[in-house]
Amino acid sequence: MIRQLLESTLRVSTPLIFAALGGMFSERSGVINIALEGLMLIGAFGAAVGTYMSHSPWLGSAAGMGAGVLLAALYGLFVIRFRANQIVAGTAINMLALGLTLGSMAWLMVWHLTGGSWGVPIRRILEAAIATLPLLVVAWIPVAIGVHLNYAWSQSAVHEAGKAAHQASPWLTTGGFVLRGIAYFLIWGVLAWFLLNWSNEQDNPPDRAFGTRFRGISGVGLVIYAWTLTFAVVDWVMSLTPDWTSTIYGLIFLVGQGLIAMCFVTIVSHWLRAYEPMASLLRPGNFHDYGKLILTFVMLWAYFNFSQWLIIWGTNLPEEAHWFTDRIHGGWGYVAILLIIGEFALPFCLLLSRPLKRNSGKLLWVAVWLVVMRLVDLYWHIEPVFSKGRLHFSWLDAVMPIGLIGLWLAFFFWNLARKPLVVLHDPHLRVFMEAEHE
Repeated sequence: MIRQLLESTLRVSTPLIFAALGGMFSERSGVINIALEGLMLIGAFGAAVGTYMSHSPWLGSAAGMGAGVLLAALYGLFVIRFRANQIVAGTAINMLALGLTLGSMAWLMVWHLTGGSWGVPIRRILEAAIATLPLLVVAWIPVAIGVHLNYAWSQSAVHEAGKAAHQASPWLTTGGFVLRGIAYFLIWGVLAWFLLNWSNEQDNPPDRAFGTRFRGISGVGLVIYAWTLTFAVVDWVMSLTPDWTSTIYGLIFLVGQGLIAMCFVTIVSHWLRAYEPMASLLRPGNFHDYGKLILTFVMLWAYFNFSQWLIIWGTNLPEEAHWFTDRIHGGWGYVAILLIIGEFALPFCLLLSRPLKRNSGKLLWVAVWLVVMRLVDLYWHIEPVFSKGRLHFSWLDAVMPIGLIGLWLAFFFWNLARKPLVVLHDPHLRVFMEAEHE
């Protein structure tokens, strides 16, 4: 097992090292390249398609390099020519993709702990999302390299100017930021490795009940996930405003990850329902379960956000309240109202309907809407730090996330296609099928 882990680490780290070198040269030129994972992915797909069509590995390699250069040129056009804010778009996209990946891992561990029929049809969907974690490592590299450009606390003048920033300086250091980021991804990677490799073993006969294994790693893993995510959110998002703190901030993002992951699972499940074996597995009752879980996390998201607002607004301390004033003035109040209605009130009312939750076609649109709202929510958290008190939005703020999330989806579906859509020799599957036919 240790040998396999080391071999896979060496195999995966090689392209990451080259991507890191490319990110370093981009940063030296003044461009924080948050599209490194996209460049790698489009190059790999270009090479695969080129090799398949030409039957020549040399032409395939050339096609891969050409595809990567083309995407790099487009990214440079957006950032340099049209002045797109790569920091805002990159941070929001990274957190959105992180939510899809880690939220899926959390749901998988919850199912391994609790059991239930709801997790059997979607297990491989969750695992395919978890397997995209290497892309997030690549996406984080430009953030680590350009930390002094993105975060005010890394600039010595800011440390000397504010008392709060000075108090936070033992934690908010460039070296600590990078080392903690590496530690987060290593911990998440180890959890993902155990979950995915034990699942792969269950594709081979005979039937293997790994319930004790999965419950053991999931019980510990959920606690570790909650702690590491909280610290990661503090480092990567909350520290954009170094003189402001919130003890519930990590929980808000944790709930957001659970929400977007279950919405994504619902969308993919609806699409796969047209194909076997998912057509035989997915029933209205399954989508009813997914709808109830989405409703639960919509309410949790509203509760945690309202609790944060009520406590900070009620104390009325300038060093705390300014975070909200920055996000309700200058046009940002309209975005806040949109989030209250679009991420809570509207989906809450719709998801109270039992027939809607059991209808995958209708539930699909609620899930798609909530994914869009999650991106708007992340934009509302991050953009006011850089927009200087005014609402700023350009068409590139929409185009760049769509393009980069499209690359994440390409890697997700590639992972999904590599394995059977169900775990072939999982005893849960047999029990599930017997219950369905009773």
